[in-house]
Amino acid sequence: MQKAISVLWPSFLVAGIMTILFFTFLDPADLVIFGTSLAEYRVATYSLGFFVFWLFALGDSWLTLFFQRNPNDINRFCTLDSHQTNQAQH
Repeated sequence: MQKAISVLWPSFLVAGIMTILFFTFLDPADLVIFGTSLAEYRVATYSLGFFVFWLFALGDSWLTLFFQRNPNDINRFCTLDSHQTNQAQH
């Protein structure tokens, strides 16, 4: 549970900041997708933007947690002893 919170909470905060910064400079009324103006769907555009930013920030937070793993956690299923591994290399 602690790992999930350490990924979800920072990514949520970053997504909020990214949404504020992005939509400060870009009005959804200016966006056109497939010939349809998003002016009528302003709240939906803000929501979708937030969730897209959250997804990107979630991936970044998860990768940070993934690459900070302990070597013992990575090699816990290895059946070779480190002494045997060193002898095999020589």
